[in-house]
Amino acid sequence: MNLVNKIIIKHLETGLEKKDSSYLSIRVDYTLTQDATGTMAYLELMSIGIDKVKTKLSVSYVDHNTLQNGFENADDHLFLQSVADKYGILFSKAGNGICHQVQLERFTKPGITLLGSDSHTPTSGGLGALAIGAGGLDVALAMAGKPFIIVKPKVVNVKLTGTLRNGVTAKDIILEVLRRCTIKGGLNKIFEYSGDGIKQLSVCDRATICNMGAELGATTSIFPSDERTLEFLKKQGREEDWIELKADKDATYDETIEIDLSKLDCLVACPYQPDNVKKVKELEGTKVDQVLIGSCTNSSYEDMVKVASILKGKKINPNVSFGINPGSKQVLAMMAKNGLLFDILQSGARILECTCGACIGMGQSPSTGAVSLRTYNRNFYGRSGTNSASVYLVSPVTAALSAIKGEFVDGTDTTIDLAQYDIPDKYIIDDSMIIKPTFRDNIIMGPNIMPLSKFDPLPNSITAKVVLKVGDDITTDHIMPAGAKVLPYRSNIEKLSDYCYANVKATFKEDCRRLGISFIVGGLNYGQGSSREHAAIAPRYLGVRAVLAKSFARIHRNNLINFGIVPLIISDDFYDSINEKDELTIDFNQLADNIITINNEYIIKTTFSKEEIETLQKGALLNCL
Repeated sequence: MNLVNKIIIKHLETGLEKKDSSYLSIRVDYTLTQDATGTMAYLELMSIGIDKVKTKLSVSYVDHNTLQNGFENADDHLFLQSVADKYGILFSKAGNGICHQVQLERFTKPGITLLGSDSHTPTSGGLGALAIGAGGLDVALAMAGKPFIIVKPKVVNVKLTGTLRNGVTAKDIILEVLRRCTIKGGLNKIFEYSGDGIKQLSVCDRATICNMGAELGATTSIFPSDERTLEFLKKQGREEDWIELKADKDATYDETIEIDLSKLDCLVACPYQPDNVKKVKELEGTKVDQVLIGSCTNSSYEDMVKVASILKGKKINPNVSFGINPGSKQVLAMMAKNGLLFDILQSGARILECTCGACIGMGQSPSTGAVSLRTYNRNFYGRSGTNSASVYLVSPVTAALSAIKGEFVDGTDTTIDLAQYDIPDKYIIDDSMIIKPTFRDNIIMGPNIMPLSKFDPLPNSITAKVVLKVGDDITTDHIMPAGAKVLPYRSNIEKLSDYCYANVKATFKEDCRRLGISFIVGGLNYGQGSSREHAAIAPRYLGVRAVLAKSFARIHRNNLINFGIVPLIISDDFYDSINEKDELTIDFNQLADNIITINNEYIIKTTFSKEEIETLQKGALLNCL
């Protein structure tokens, strides 16, 4: 048996034992939310009507909306803390750190299932957990004790052999996987890592790889729990949480990928997708304007040691804007105690808050036409807040070297002396910013927090026009942008809908309002990226009732169904035949039999589960509860 199925079987409700079943129903041990998705998730939890959460552990983090330009974000934080207090949820305050880094440090255990309202929840796979990203409503249901349903995944074995060369890091490993498999290659797959090469990878290295596994479109990624896992848990004072978990020697897989680490180069993901990967050597000499290190992908203490070791005694190029956001208060405290912080500051770096920050468009937007190097996980068009900027994804080693020179630098010829700094056996443990619940019923709701929208059932037939036609790889950033201007309205759908598709079609909201009911047509991999269910709620609020696309990203497909938008897979020919403003009649009379007819002639055979069909017919999952 492989590791994935060992964990699934221990958490299985129904499905795996039925060979004809395409779905699995999995019991959820832990959940996490963050503030950009959490406000909506907890409004949904409140509507379900439970007294306290049913999970073994649930944590609410504040790490996205920490720029407080007005009352909106601060009000959301009070709401989140008061909800956590009532329902038995731990609350991690702003400044304590990024959810995935803190979850890894303080809570995740090998062998658990974790569901998070953030697409990078698979970060905890680096610690041997089955960690999956989902929409907020799915997480709310898990907190209410409901299992999580997924398409039965294929398990891909990524076998790592050999030894990494100097300057090549875990970031380069996942960029190589992305280069080979592409952003569409992981749909309904779980990537399980094995081989002698994993022994040299720390838990933080593994977490980086699992974090960016989300960019494959994968359900999740996972590493075994071994002596490196135990080493990490000892540093966190949690060795009692360790168990050994690994695949059987004769384990079988649906696919196998082999990577010889000794042949890997320093890699870079070029604009505007994480799978547009080249060797750094190909870009050497290209001028760099901005360098940012951190986010949930590369903000661990180990990452900071690498960066400080390169920067010590050096100065950042005067033409480079350089910032670092450590992943947690623990990481920042260790940097201060062990001398890293002083050396990084002396180099000319700006130390940013322990939050997602620029990765989600919260500050640090680059200048017009700038080249920005980031150790983050996404470089989608416009995500940085500057549409004209070119964002590249690199490792912390490549980032630090390039910041000094002011241009792309390949690090394979650079000797990095990590012995300059202490790597202690025990990390600084201070959980004082994680607030335990007292179960008081005193929920605080500011004026920006609006009630949930009401959604009508699906009629037997809809005749409406195509309000928008888009191409391949439309991301949730295209549909529902993030950033400092938009994120404060995540709990106010009426206001948030003003920004829906605004960067793609300026008149989208007005066109939707004029049409009343409408359809969207998309290409391959529609809804790639974030787990934000707002990318489904806002279009539904504006009257969109179906999206016709060549294929859908996993989380977004689920979110569309949860809020009563019918995701329909169409052929290339049919896609080519549809134009914006065309009128279509979609017949849903045979939806229960997974048959849908368009214009009385084009028949689509769908693959909805019985639960999904009921949700679509009733207009939204909340209507079914």
